[in-house]
Amino acid sequence: MSSILLLTSSPRADSLSTPIAVDLAEKLKNQKPGSVVVRRDLASNPLPHIDDLFTGAIRKPADARTAEEIAAIKTSDELVAELFAADTIVISTGLINFNIYSSLKTWIDNVARAGVTFKYTESGPVGLVTGKKVYVVLTSGGVYSQGPAAPLNHAVPYLKSVLGFLGITDIETIYVEGLAFGPEAAEKAIDAAKSRVQEIALAA
Repeated sequence: MSSILLLTSSPRADSLSTPIAVDLAEKLKNQKPGSVVVRRDLASNPLPHIDDLFTGAIRKPADARTAEEIAAIKTSDELVAELFAADTIVISTGLINFNIYSSLKTWIDNVARAGVTFKYTESGPVGLVTGKKVYVVLTSGGVYSQGPAAPLNHAVPYLKSVLGFLGITDIETIYVEGLAFGPEAAEKAIDAAKSRVQEIALAA
């Protein structure tokens, strides 16, 4: 059975990244009968930030953790299990201050765990989360995929770096950009993103 992990992070009621990502996840599901979509709405149900108790717990063997430490990483364990179970991951975020939403960053902090999702070896770090396909839906008021503002787009390079560190390198970004350039530009960007979603689903 195929599992699609859907991570939405926009806090906006009129978000565009969320419905496009949801549409993509549902279309991928429909292409493969028996597939399931596991959704994490990181804005409506924010994850706990990691703290001293968490960081201490993940550095211990499982059988050496106290009850309090086990409770502190329970959510993280669930998130890691969802990540490993997924064949496809759909991530949506707006470009906020040139990067991803903090709710999505907290998800990353919860799943990036040494000895679990990556390991250190004599030849360097090795990602343990392999064989996944990731689609990132990124919305922005300006144009950051190319042109003079491209160097300010820290979201896509960051996601590629951190996911790659975990072993996930097959990543495609669906840009929905130029939304602040007027209704016509916004409509064109949304239509292009919807067309790409349809292409991806048909090719799945």
